[in-house]
Amino acid sequence: MKLLAATLASLSLFASPSAHAEAAEESPVRVVAPALEKYEQGALRDVWNRSGLSPRDRSIVTLAALIARGDTAELAHVAGLALDNGVKAKETSEIVTHLAFYAGWARAKAAAAVIKDVFAARRIGADQLPRVSPQLLPLNESAEADRAARVGQQFGAAFPGVVQMTTDVLFRDLWLRPDLAPRDRSLVTISALAATGQVAQLSGHLSIGMNNGLTQAEIAEAITHLAFYAGWPPVFSAMPVAKDVFDRRSK
Repeated sequence: MKLLAATLASLSLFASPSAHAEAAEESPVRVVAPALEKYEQGALRDVWNRSGLSPRDRSIVTLAALIARGDTAELAHVAGLALDNGVKAKETSEIVTHLAFYAGWARAKAAAAVIKDVFAARRIGADQLPRVSPQLLPLNESAEADRAARVGQQFGAAFPGVVQMTTDVLFRDLWLRPDLAPRDRSLVTISALAATGQVAQLSGHLSIGMNNGLTQAEIAEAITHLAFYAGWPPVFSAMPVAKDVFDRRSK
């Protein structure tokens, strides 16, 4: 019996290379959930081809959702796809930086560890990344004064540190970095908040996003896209908030 087992084991070593290659290349999804593969090749592919949002913007939405949720399994593929779809390396870098403030340092650093290899494979070096301390975009003084006053009245007495850093670090620094347009920062922020179920913060950023140039149709399509990358429940939580903002702005 031991001899037979040893013989069978040794024979397996000499199986054809193509047999080993086929086993290695077989999709885990196909092995575990073949119906999921059908949806991936059907509905998921279809959503990428919808006309309401450009492939570049869909790439930004997907990057934001994956990074914010800490979903790194698909991140290398999506980061490469984003570059192919016109998202610049500088913009990808700024998305990672931006999301450290909206999804946490650990998730941003985990994303950087994955995207580093994508950049290396494409020979993207430091010369193609944003400057650490660039000249900032001009500040909309009246809009920022209004935002700071509202937040200060709500929380300044109880949380002065958060209020001050929100002004100094986020809205007078991060949001003014020039290598990711304000409109795209809003798309990243809205996507991250919706994908992680942070609907309490969503209303304000939807308004900021529309002020920054996002249209109602683009936001609606971004939320539709997120259903496949964050799941239907967070999307159904985001939709009433977005609808309320749309309704108020249409009056």
